[in-house]
Amino acid sequence: MRKIQLLLSMLILAFTSNALAAEADASGFTRVIGQISTAVDSFFSNYLYGFVEIVFFSYPVAGTKFPLIVGWLLLAAIIFTLYFGFVQIRRARLAIDIVRGKYTDPDSKDEGEVSHFQALATALSGTVGLGNIAGVGVALAIGGPGATFWMILCGLLGMASKFCECTLGVKYRTILPSGAVSGGPMYYLRDGLAEIGLAGLGKVLAVGFALMCILGSFGGGNMFQANQAHSMLTYAFDVPAEYGLITGLVLATLVFSVIIGGMPSIASVTEKVVPWMAVIYVGMSVVVIGANLEQVGPAFSAIIDGAFTGAGVAGGFIGALIQGLKRATFSNEAGIGSAAIAHSAVKTKEPVTEGLVSLLEPFIDTVIICTMTALVITIAGLNTAPFDGAGLTGVTLTAASFTATSEIFKYALAIAVILFAFSTMISWSYYGLKAWTYLFGESKSTEILFKVIFCVFVVVGATIQFGAVIDFSDAAIFAMSIFNIIGLYLLMPIVKRELKLFIAKIDSGEVKKFD
Repeated sequence: MRKIQLLLSMLILAFTSNALAAEADASGFTRVIGQISTAVDSFFSNYLYGFVEIVFFSYPVAGTKFPLIVGWLLLAAIIFTLYFGFVQIRRARLAIDIVRGKYTDPDSKDEGEVSHFQALATALSGTVGLGNIAGVGVALAIGGPGATFWMILCGLLGMASKFCECTLGVKYRTILPSGAVSGGPMYYLRDGLAEIGLAGLGKVLAVGFALMCILGSFGGGNMFQANQAHSMLTYAFDVPAEYGLITGLVLATLVFSVIIGGMPSIASVTEKVVPWMAVIYVGMSVVVIGANLEQVGPAFSAIIDGAFTGAGVAGGFIGALIQGLKRATFSNEAGIGSAAIAHSAVKTKEPVTEGLVSLLEPFIDTVIICTMTALVITIAGLNTAPFDGAGLTGVTLTAASFTATSEIFKYALAIAVILFAFSTMISWSYYGLKAWTYLFGESKSTEILFKVIFCVFVVVGATIQFGAVIDFSDAAIFAMSIFNIIGLYLLMPIVKRELKLFIAKIDSGEVKKFD
């Protein structure tokens, strides 16, 4: 493992030093960056695209294609919803009370690093991002307004997946001598499966998950975010595209200043940034909806009708369903396992409390924020049948839909995108770090090395254009779910037992509610 770590470090340092030393002038630097971009993208396209095709293998359905990985995540969400007796509905009030601190003893000295709210904010900052803006734009451009209905349904089902994985994340976490916490799928796959006599399988799944998590953190959780943040600056404020290096350096400095302090520092930032970025974005959406109240009724009608008729959509209502399911699973990451890493750092002695807190994430991410985006796009009506993605799509459709009401939203949206990108990067730095230290060992030098490498990739992501690289990193993130969900199926009886025990403690008065 140490040899692999050293090799990775040498490759990254050689890559960056050669790129930066190649040319001193701006035009020369831009040219070199373009050459590097082409070479890197070509490498991923030629040698690693097979991996992408396997992860995102799609089966033709009713004139469209359904990625089996989406079915894998959806099936798990349905199974967990039924197995835990619709926990996302029956225990929603309890989850809100836990977040509000109603079941937290102010005098307790529970192990952990952050509060329930801070853990929720950190996990949300990793999921509430460009998927809520660009992803919904893609879903509606191809699947029509009806995709919104299926997106909401999938978000509601995904709440049960989050509950299961985050309960396990706390139960099998490791408390280090420093008081810091390491947890997540790596640990419950290894230790939880060993507990039920499947130690060998657990180790294989844990290592596979950790490798995919590291790759995903560098790509989709880092480079893509920096790249889109700079693109939005170019779109809204006419910042020259070749100034990506400056954007990257500024973002890398900000990211490093936060992540160097570890989870407490990340949590203290996310608990402030996440509410503000949600307020800005939801506030924009409410203003647009309020300015077009007469269109709200027709918009909901279009969503319901499109969900079951799929008018103008390839594959009919099946096409709308597939797009909605894809965007929801890609947005809230329920079943991926990433959120369990953040939630495992919470201060609690009852694992199920954090599982209950985590089930709120898909509701906020998908049911509220994604639906707001979908309503704005549907009201604007800039993309009409046939919905084939030939016109506006992705972030351009979302941006155009907001600016149809007022040009000022172009600038507000840019600020929201940058906040989303920044918060996603600091959360995914923590996810990648915990996977990194799981493989290479817990030490200060190992942690610093990862954080430096991560920030280098922020600069790289803002300066070059990707195609196959981002496809690969997205595939790595969703490959995490293959390892994670296998473990969840085997360990879900333990989660059910934890839930029953906790509810019994509440009923008996052993766990008290504080006002």
